[in-house]
This record gives sequence, C-alpha cells and structure tokens, in this order.
Amino acid sequence: MTNLLGNICVFFVALAASAQTTPDIPRDPTRVRPVPPVDSPAVTERLRQFRESQSDPAGSAAALRQTPTASIRATNLYSAPEGPLEIVVRRPESGEAMTLFLIDHAGEVLGMAKGIQGRVNLLQVISGIESLQRAAWLQLALGDEPIGSPIVVQPIREPGPVRTAPALRPDQTTTYTRVVGWGDRPLDPSDPAITALSKSWIAGDPPVLSGFKMYADMDVLIRTDHGEILVALSPDEAPSTAWNFRTLARDGFYDRSGFHRVVPVDREGRPFVIQGGDPTLTGNGGPGFALALEPSALPHDYGVISMARSDDPHSAGSQFFIALGREGTARLDGQYCAFGYAVNGSRAIDSIAATPIANVAEGRPTTIPKILKMQLVAAPARMPGIDRRIDRIRPLAKAGEAPATAR
Repeated sequence: MTNLLGNICVFFVALAASAQTTPDIPRDPTRVRPVPPVDSPAVTERLRQFRESQSDPAGSAAALRQTPTASIRATNLYSAPEGPLEIVVRRPESGEAMTLFLIDHAGEVLGMAKGIQGRVNLLQVISGIESLQRAAWLQLALGDEPIGSPIVVQPIREPGPVRTAPALRPDQTTTYTRVVGWGDRPLDPSDPAITALSKSWIAGDPPVLSGFKMYADMDVLIRTDHGEILVALSPDEAPSTAWNFRTLARDGFYDRSGFHRVVPVDREGRPFVIQGGDPTLTGNGGPGFALALEPSALPHDYGVISMARSDDPHSAGSQFFIALGREGTARLDGQYCAFGYAVNGSRAIDSIAATPIANVAEGRPTTIPKILKMQLVAAPARMPGIDRRIDRIRPLAKAGEAPATAR
C-alpha cells in the first residue's frame, strides 16, 4: 500500500496533493445536563484540585489509604444487545457508598447509580444506557471524587455507508476519491454539487445495536528517540480505529518502527504532519488487514492522531499521522479518521517535525526518528463536568511569543 497522506483538494477544485494520502464538522451530542463553561471559575478551581489530587504523591497515597479496594471491572468484553451488561463493583473496606457516573467525553452526566456493590447489570441500574449512540465512560466515585480509571462502554453499531465522488488533483487530469457524505448526510450540506449528488444515493440498511463492548480506558505511551508522547484515545468518535491502535500498540506491532515521513509544512507553508506506524519504514507496510473508515468528527489540530490511508477510504491499517497544526490539516476533517489526541509530548513531536529531510517530495527524513516502544497505561479518572480534550497539548511558543505550558 502506497500511503497518500498529503495535500488534498476541495470537491472538484484543485488544491495541493502528494503521493501518500493522509472539513470541520464537530458533532454536538444530545445533552442530558448542561455543563458549565470550561473557563468558568467553578470548573477551573475544581479541575485544579482534581489535577493536584492526581499528581500529588501525598494526596494520591491518602486517597489509596481511604479506598484501598474500591474498583470496577467489566465481566466480559462483549455483551448481547439485551444484556446482561455486567460489571463488578468492589466497595472500599471502610464501607462508604459508591456512585457510578456514565459520562460523555465532555464530562456531561448521561446517567448515574448510587450505593451499588457486587455484580451489577448496568441495564437495570442506569436508565437509557441501552440507547447510547456512541461510547461513553463509566466512572466510579466516592462522593463526588472520582476513583481509578473509568470503563469504556461502547455500543456496537455499524456506521452508515460512506459516500464518495471523484475529485480533480492539481494537474487537472488525474482524480482521487473524495469522501462527501455518510449515509444520507452530506459532509458539506452547503455545497450544491454534493447536495445534488446525494439525491442519487441508495439508502443503506438502518443501523442496529449489535451489542456492547466494555473495557478499561487506557492511554497509549509512545516512546521515541526524541522523547515520549502520551495519547488519549477517542472511542466515542472512532471506536474500531481506536481499538485497533491500542491493540497493535499493546501487542508490540509498532515497537522498533519509526516516523518514516515528516512533512513539517505543506506547500502553502502551513504546519502539516509527521507519519509513522510502518514496520518496514518504506511507507508501504501494514498489519495485513484494512480498516473501514469511520465518521470521526474529531477536528484535526496540533497533537491529534489520525489514520493514514491510500486512495481507497477503507484502506487504513497501522500507519498513522500526528497533526502539527489546525491551519494545514483542517481540510483532512472527514477524509481521514482522527481517533485520539496527545496529552503530553509537545517537545517530542516538535523535535521529530524538525528532523532534517533527505527527500522533500516524499518527506523522507535523513535519519528516521525511531519508535522504541509503545505501551498501554491506565487512563486517569474522568471528572464529571470536565472535558478531557482541554488537556490536548498545544504548540510550544515560537520566537518572540510568550512561552506556552509545555507537556
């Protein structure tokens, strides 16, 4: 597979493109309970206290002493649509009542259950869980203090059919396959050409709930010879893609590979991507299977990780890229599947992006930055009312700018 992660063009309009393929429609799920703005004083103070309790060894030790055996775990990875959807809740030795929060990525509480312990069928204690449209997080708490890593609760639903159309490359003679919609939904309803095209789309089968998947939430730690990058996954946006990445990372597929393609800026001079995940370091390797493209609405921006692919939308496997900025990668939204974001590692990412290039046309580094090892680490507790995406890394300060907080 030849990766084509590169510049793409708007529908039937020429922009820049390259040899390995690498729109901004954020999704706003139905809200069960309003969440205060993340910059409000109450949320800011609550988040500060929460982070201190997570990072302060004395505070963490005290919390462990208070709740030495409190935990939750799923009894099965997969469950049938009708259940049971079982977890085991272990109360602390002190006997305090525990609370379960079901929350989305933004921290909105979708449901809760109080005073539970032992083996529990979530379908019986959390109303509405059977109608989940996307993955959510099940967080154990003592009072209003989260304890331990959450469990991901993922409804298994097939996405609608991907809609594509040919689009011209800059040479005005060759075409590539552009994603223009999902199911009966155009990516850009304001585009009259796509709207007209959508009238010819044949309706796919209605999505059905095939069951549930439950597993411990994990981050992926990427150890490179330029430093470490910690990635939080977004199973709510791309469940199969996120699961594939964490499985390959856990099982050693990425170990001793590298970032074989480095494109610090695109042809317009805008920050672009660094690309890795090919064990052959040629740009043509993969895991031996292909993933179906998922309709992720996670916007490409600095630190966001997404799947590289060839012209076929369903051709991603193991190769991924990390975006270096919104300006250069916004046009990748809807075309490539973003499935997570870095919460630590600005220096490593910027160092890799600054690698000397031997072949500018291909983005081939003089010395390929190495991925020494990937491993799964327990994700932090989810805080009701707090969107973890605000922890996504930001670019380090440029010359003449005030220094940003580096992670």
